[in-house]
Amino acid sequence: MRFIADLHIHSKYSRATSPDMDLEHIAEWAQYKGLGLLGSGDFTHPAWLKELRFKLESRDNGIYHYRGVDFMLTAEVCNIFTKDSRSRKVHNIIFAPSFEVVEGINRQLKRYSDLSMDGRPIVTLYASRLVELVMDISPDCLVIPAHIWTPHFSLFGATFGFDSLEECYEDQTENIHVLETGLSSDPSMNWRLTGLDKHSLISNSDAHSPPRLGREANVFDCDMDYRAICQALKRQDISRFLYTIEYFPEEGKYFHDGHRKCLCRLAPKEARDGDNKCPVCDKKLTIGVMHRIEELSDRLPGIKPANAVPFRHLVPLEEIIAMAFGQGTGTQAVLHEYHKLVKAFGNEFTVLLEATKSELNEATNNKVADGIVRVRQGKVTITPGYDGEYGKLNIFDGDRRQSHKTNDPEEQLEIF
Repeated sequence: MRFIADLHIHSKYSRATSPDMDLEHIAEWAQYKGLGLLGSGDFTHPAWLKELRFKLESRDNGIYHYRGVDFMLTAEVCNIFTKDSRSRKVHNIIFAPSFEVVEGINRQLKRYSDLSMDGRPIVTLYASRLVELVMDISPDCLVIPAHIWTPHFSLFGATFGFDSLEECYEDQTENIHVLETGLSSDPSMNWRLTGLDKHSLISNSDAHSPPRLGREANVFDCDMDYRAICQALKRQDISRFLYTIEYFPEEGKYFHDGHRKCLCRLAPKEARDGDNKCPVCDKKLTIGVMHRIEELSDRLPGIKPANAVPFRHLVPLEEIIAMAFGQGTGTQAVLHEYHKLVKAFGNEFTVLLEATKSELNEATNNKVADGIVRVRQGKVTITPGYDGEYGKLNIFDGDRRQSHKTNDPEEQLEIF
């Protein structure tokens, strides 16, 4: 069966997260979006785990069900530790096959963290030792480095990260099979590192509010079964793991270098030429994702590894409607049009991925329909994000100005 999965989200118990991130609202918005499978998020938090246990119905194959949506047990932890005389901060996602395994993981993590403090707990444990701990409890688990290029909390982050998988995960590197690209990078950027070729690249929303669900996601064609999904990921099986749905990475908050306080945004070469300092105040810049990829890459842009899983850039439907209407997201007129289109086609992903131009013209005004088609073709302009500021996207202002080489828009269409 074919389904779309968003495997990294958070609950209302994580910091800076909407109180609507409860199972009821999550399931409701998952159906608006067209998501068939969600990560539960935050299984380390005792109150959220209690709610998951009470409300989720087991399918006896590592998948759980609630109000028309399937769930997999997942959590994210923040590993903070010192290595080689440097502070390190790395976020990791954990997939678990059962509540029994989750309980075992939580019993061990309690030794290193107060799990009730945050849905994404801070764990004072080497990333490599986290992998060892989880694998000792169940080899059916997956530990996945999260948003691997984010400057402050990731595997390759410029501020607190590492220059290689092996440096971070040491003797446990062999147990790392999957990497999460994050909003500020797409697979084509990650393909520039030959050392990542043997790892599946997944994309998820990291949603902190229900409307953010599915802004990045993964498309599978396999049994709705925990082990089948993990096997497809571990084997990079493109017959079962079909493609990922991606933000345009320039939209991400850390694509370029910069200093938000001084409203200073710089491309990598500009930052390097200025000794990575803000030209306004002379303080250190926040080094972005593109800069780090250029530092660590050993392959030219545009080369696609033989076993690479395809991907497609999309923009959330509400954002397209808002730009077409000249209004903000969340306004009454925009939400009315959003729900009208979702009702007409069944869900948001059907609108974005499958509806024909003529079908769209019949269901909405021509500008909204044109915006959806332009996004499919990559015909957008983007002022890149930097230092925690999202990039500024415009759909109705000419062809996309690309700051890095990516899939040709026509090639994206061919995967369907």
